[in-house]
Amino acid sequence: MSGPATAVRRARRRAPAIVVVVVCAVAFALLAVAVTGRHGVPFPVDRSALDWSVGHRPPLAKALARAVTASGTGVLPYLGAVIGGALAGSGTRRGLYGAACALLFLLAGQAVRYGLVETIARPRPPVEDWATHASGYAFPSGHTTTSALVAGVLIWGVARASHRAARKGRRTAGYLPAAYPLMVLLGCWAVAVGLSRVYLGVHWATDVLGGWLFAGVWLGLGAVLVRGRFPGPGERRAGGR
Repeated sequence: MSGPATAVRRARRRAPAIVVVVVCAVAFALLAVAVTGRHGVPFPVDRSALDWSVGHRPPLAKALARAVTASGTGVLPYLGAVIGGALAGSGTRRGLYGAACALLFLLAGQAVRYGLVETIARPRPPVEDWATHASGYAFPSGHTTTSALVAGVLIWGVARASHRAARKGRRTAGYLPAAYPLMVLLGCWAVAVGLSRVYLGVHWATDVLGGWLFAGVWLGLGAVLVRGRFPGPGERRAGGR
């Protein structure tokens, strides 16, 4: 039965996500204003990171960075979002629903990011420092944002699938801890994609920071909205019995 106590519990569950949204949104807004105010002139930290990257590019490291950066674009991230959404749903119907929601979530985030990129219109680093192909404006970094969003969706899906397996009577020790390394690897992948953009010279360091902050805002909003549609362990769906 719904009531004030239920509403309070739901608000408390949403509170951490709301805090993430507010903190990341404020930080992103401040960074975007600072970037815009410099009219294309990089920050000292941007120049230092680029100079270090250009001076430390042995062939093997450069090849690895290109492979990592390639994983943050194209079909692969969208496939990852679909898989994450499917894992979050239980059964075929809810799995398909979750996959569709996750894909729409990623596409909507990309649309907002494109609008920000075109509005802020920050130039990329000098072309002679590039070690891979790039196009368009720089802030916030597209590869960074995309990989962070997909990693977040996949972590959500893996966590829900693990909790679901535990609730079905299987040994928790065999499922939840097994999922933790995978979730950590997904987070590390997203970080690596962002860092590869700086290392390959196609983004300033603050472009990558902006991508992470924007992803934090979008993932936080998703976490707030997803309550009720995909209740957490031990929760009932809103309006359910």
